[in-house]
Amino acid sequence: MPHQAPLLPIGNTFVELTTVDSTNNYAMGLVQKGFARHGAVFFAYNQTEGKGQRGKSWLSLPGENLILSVVLQPAILMPHHTFSLSAAIAMACYDLFKKYAGQQVKIKWPNDIYWRDRKAGGILIENIMGNDFWHYAIVGIGMNINQTQFSENLIRPISLKQITGHSYHLTELAKELCVLLETHYQNLLTDQGKIFEYYNNNLYKINEPIRLKKKNIVFDTILKGVSIEGKLITNDKMEREFNFGEVEWIL
Repeated sequence: MPHQAPLLPIGNTFVELTTVDSTNNYAMGLVQKGFARHGAVFFAYNQTEGKGQRGKSWLSLPGENLILSVVLQPAILMPHHTFSLSAAIAMACYDLFKKYAGQQVKIKWPNDIYWRDRKAGGILIENIMGNDFWHYAIVGIGMNINQTQFSENLIRPISLKQITGHSYHLTELAKELCVLLETHYQNLLTDQGKIFEYYNNNLYKINEPIRLKKKNIVFDTILKGVSIEGKLITNDKMEREFNFGEVEWIL
């Protein structure tokens, strides 16, 4: 394992950007040049080419939402712990949104933030691996905060303002999120089991009927939880596990 300097807390370096193509691209570029280290946070008021899961775009009106990327150096974790990190990040986002939006906030597998049946936020993690060593994780987070009008192409979006009727100070929320990210990241390093217990306890549709599509087959099943490897566990005639991307969730 390469030598690693002591890690600073998440948010110790907090950079505000007026406009950027993608905070993940910006952070990744600095990491590759050696200009960004663990804990650095890059917050943008406007993102012109935001990235979502599986090649999708993340659309956001300028100055209305929480858009940021966090640089992590998870050297103490093994590369097969990628979903554990994703779960810890999701728990931090969940905690922040729940504080203001209330008990109806859940995590939809793998790491979307939902309020009732509507999407409030998402996470995209891009990794730099090498020789069985996890060099960096670039954690992109987007959460709908003050936006009240959305593209018709989006499926049931929701913002914090739509839920509560209040507007929020974005950088204050971002710094509050940094504290939660640091807490859950440290929990991940000491007790992955606790992270997954918390994650599954707050999982969207846990122990409820859901509809999935695999290839051309649509089927109903019961969601039982998510494994530590990040697989969706279901039960109907038998218990089954599915990787992310293997099935499509039909809402």
